[in-house]
Amino acid sequence: MKGRRTFSAEFKCEAASLVLDRGYSIAQACEAMGVGSTAMQRWVHQLSSERGGVAPTTGKL
Repeated sequence: MKGRRTFSAEFKCEAASLVLDRGYSIAQACEAMGVGSTAMQRWVHQLSSERGGVAPTTGKL
């Protein structure tokens, strides 16, 4: 059984920026970065919120 993978804040930010800044779809960014869509959607939402001035409830990206 595989353990849960952890990703650095830098990795999450780069992955989310593919969608927000470079025009990738969620699916394209997932394939490019090798992560699942649920995680990618969460990171994109969080980075978008942070850029909009909303303080993160968990660790900052």
